[in-house]
Amino acid sequence: MVISSELEAALIRAVVISLYTWRRAETDDPIDDNERFGWWGDSYPAIADDRIGSRLWLLRRVKLTAQTQRDAEFYAREALQWLLDDGHVTAIDIASEHVDINRLNLIPTLTVASGARLEIKQPSAWQVIYAV
Repeated sequence: MVISSELEAALIRAVVISLYTWRRAETDDPIDDNERFGWWGDSYPAIADDRIGSRLWLLRRVKLTAQTQRDAEFYAREALQWLLDDGHVTAIDIASEHVDINRLNLIPTLTVASGARLEIKQPSAWQVIYAV
């Protein structure tokens, strides 16, 4: 099964926006200072609890461990959940590759209604970097 180029482009754009936009940190998230970041528009959602972005930014200064890898996968799933909720895809799988001491690649795979799967693999894009 094949995904049309228009749908593929739209899904890739949705994934990039969802993962690269900084979602506001939850009240119990560990943060470096008092800044919780996030898009200001999330303060006034048209739909209750509708938020944009991911909390992957919370991992920017953590050591890359197995727990960090699990957190990154969780944050990615959380950020892309709206694609399932709104019926744009029927399944989302998040894989990750621990490449070396300071790099983690995230590979989201989306399944559309036809059963076709779109793996979005951009090794230089989905990283958690350990900052010393």
